[in-house]
Amino acid sequence: MKRTMRFKNWYPNNEEEIKKYIPEIKDKKRAFAIVSPHAGWIYSGKTAGIAYASCDICETYVIFCPSHTGLGGEISVYPSGSWETPEGDLEVDYEFAKLIIQNSKYAEFDDAAHAMEHSVEVQLPFIKAINPNAKIVPICLMTDDYNKCVDLANAVYKASRERITKICVVASTDMSHYSNASIAKICDDLAIKEIMQLDGKGLLEVVEEKNISMCGAAPVASMLLYSKLAGAQKAELLRYSNSGEITGDFSEVVGYAGMVVF
Repeated sequence: MKRTMRFKNWYPNNEEEIKKYIPEIKDKKRAFAIVSPHAGWIYSGKTAGIAYASCDICETYVIFCPSHTGLGGEISVYPSGSWETPEGDLEVDYEFAKLIIQNSKYAEFDDAAHAMEHSVEVQLPFIKAINPNAKIVPICLMTDDYNKCVDLANAVYKASRERITKICVVASTDMSHYSNASIAKICDDLAIKEIMQLDGKGLLEVVEEKNISMCGAAPVASMLLYSKLAGAQKAELLRYSNSGEITGDFSEVVGYAGMVVF
């Protein structure tokens, strides 16, 4: 099974242009995970690129994304096959994906959730550019249930212990949507504070209590729960930006955060 590019106008279509979004960073971290936005690269590419550039190269990238389509199940793991990128295909790490399914009560193989979902696809050219031989495990979440986030985190952690491979969990999310830039920053700072404290439950709570329009709260919470199991001690905000910096319209922006967890 091959997932072809559906949103190729969202990112560059050649290696030279893609690499312009990935800065040269010498002091790379042995990261457990990153937070990376998933808008069109013209808006969020620099913020995503610095997150990828700040981390050591990994063998398998487990990508947690939110559902924007309403398709598929609550935790949908892409089955075996590959995803197309402008620089060539990325193979799905089926053996790792299978271990996640085996260790989870809720995760299931399901390609329908990924059929028209952009929030994994826009991550892939970064991964392919950084490690052409990398494998991926795309996982789409259509739930904000804390216990199911715990279940997924545990399943990924157990899979990583059973199959020794160097993984990075990518939490794909944009921050506040279509708010005034000042209000978006206030709301996003509340969410970022919880991420910096590695508090997945706290993140879900503040997003709900303050009605923060962060689309990937559950993917980020799941990532934080996994990272703590894996031994993470710290998170760092590398870049915060919003769409107004490109459009010039700060009355309704989307916020973006590039972060690393190590």
